[in-house]
Amino acid sequence: MSTATLSNSPGKWVVLPHYAFAALAFVALSMLLLFSTDAFGGHYFHPKLLTLTHVAVLGWGTMVIFGALYQLLPVVLEGRLYSERLALLTFGLLGAGTILLAFSFWYFQVGGLMHAAACLLFTSFLLFNVNVIQTARKAPKWTIEADFIVSSAIWLLVTGLVGLLMALNFTIPFLPEEHVHYLQLHAHVGMVGWFLLLIIGVGAKLIPMFLLAHPKESRKLHWAYNLINGGLVLFIFDHLFFNSGLLLLYVSLIGGGTALFLLYLDDARSARQRQSTDLGMKQTFVALGLLALPLALLFLITSRLELPQALLSSVYLVYGVSVFLGFISALILGQTFKTLPFIVWMHAYENHVGRFKTPLPKDLYSEQLLRWQNVFYLLGLALLLTGVLLKAQVLILSGAIGFTLASLLYTANVFQLLLHKAQNLQPFTYGNANA
Repeated sequence: MSTATLSNSPGKWVVLPHYAFAALAFVALSMLLLFSTDAFGGHYFHPKLLTLTHVAVLGWGTMVIFGALYQLLPVVLEGRLYSERLALLTFGLLGAGTILLAFSFWYFQVGGLMHAAACLLFTSFLLFNVNVIQTARKAPKWTIEADFIVSSAIWLLVTGLVGLLMALNFTIPFLPEEHVHYLQLHAHVGMVGWFLLLIIGVGAKLIPMFLLAHPKESRKLHWAYNLINGGLVLFIFDHLFFNSGLLLLYVSLIGGGTALFLLYLDDARSARQRQSTDLGMKQTFVALGLLALPLALLFLITSRLELPQALLSSVYLVYGVSVFLGFISALILGQTFKTLPFIVWMHAYENHVGRFKTPLPKDLYSEQLLRWQNVFYLLGLALLLTGVLLKAQVLILSGAIGFTLASLLYTANVFQLLLHKAQNLQPFTYGNANA
C-alpha cells in the first residue's frame, strides 16, 4: 500500500463529497421506491422506473465509483491524479445532472430540462474521461487493470452520448428506430461497458489486496477483457445494423469473460494469507454471488423461449432490479467499508503514526450498524425480487421498506466516517515508541 499515501492521493475534499452525495442518493432512491410500487406492474419504460434506474445508476452507483476511483487510481496506476479541479467540476456536473434528470423523468418533462440534464451528465463523463486517460498516460507501468478502467470510462462516455441523443429525440425525433430500441442499447452499454468492466478492473486489484493474495497469473483477466469487450462491440453493431438473432452468442462471450474474472478471484481466495473475513468482504462475496442471477436471466431473455408476455415483462424488471439494486448495490455496500475507512484514516492519522496511539480504520465506523444494514438489505432485496416477479405490491412495498432501513443505516455509518476528526491522541512513551 505504499502508493496509497498522501503524497499520491488527492485531497479529501475531492473524494469525500462523492460518498456523501451517494449515501443521500441511496436514501432518496429508497424513498422513491416506496412511492413506486404501482410502477412494477407494467412495462419497464415507465417514468417512475426510469427515475429509479437513473438515481440508482448515476446518483448512487456512478457517484460513489467516481469518488472511490479518484482515490484508487493512484494505487492501481501508481501515479498522481491528473487534476483535482477537474474532479470537483465533474462532481458538480454529475450531481446537478442527476437531480435534474430524476425530476424530469418523475414528472416526465421531456423538454429543455431533460436536455439540460443530459448535457450536464455528458459533459461530466467527458471530463471524467480526460482525468482518467491523462492519469493513465502518466502511469509508470501499464497493467491489465488499467485497460479495464480506461475502457470502462470510454464506454461510460458512449452510454452518455446515447442517452443525450435519446433525450433530444423525445422532442426532435430524428433516430430511425423506436425509442425502446435505443434504450436497450443505452442500458446494456452502461451495465456491461461501464459497470462490469470497471468493477472487474478495480476488483482484480483490490480484492486480492484485501485478502493478502498476490496472484501472478493474469491470463484469465486478459481473456476476460477481450471476451467482454468483443461481445459488447458485436452486440452494438448487430443491434444497430443487422438484428441477426445471434444475441445469445454475444451474451455467451460476456458471460464467459465474467466467469474468467470470478475464477481469477477464486485463485486469489485459494492463495490468500488472511483467513478471517470481515463484514465488508462477506458482503462483497455476496455481491459476486448475486451476479449469477442477472447473468442467468440474461441468458433466459436472449434464448428466444416462447414465454407469456406478462411473465417476460416481469423477468425484464427482475433482471434490471437484480443488476442495479442487487449486484451493484451489494458490492458498493460491502466495498464502502473497505475503502472509505482507510481514506478517512489516512487523511486524519497518517502524520501521527509512530508518535501517537491511533485507532484502526475499522474502529472509525459501527460494525453493528453495518451488520444490520446487510440484514435489511438482503431481506429487502429478496422481498423486492419476489414481489416484482409475482407482481405483488405488498411484497414490493415490504422490500422497499427493507431498502429504506438499509439506506438509513448505511448513511448514518458513512456520515460517522465523514465527520470523524482526530482528537485526544495519546502520545507513545519513549519506551513504547521504540518497542
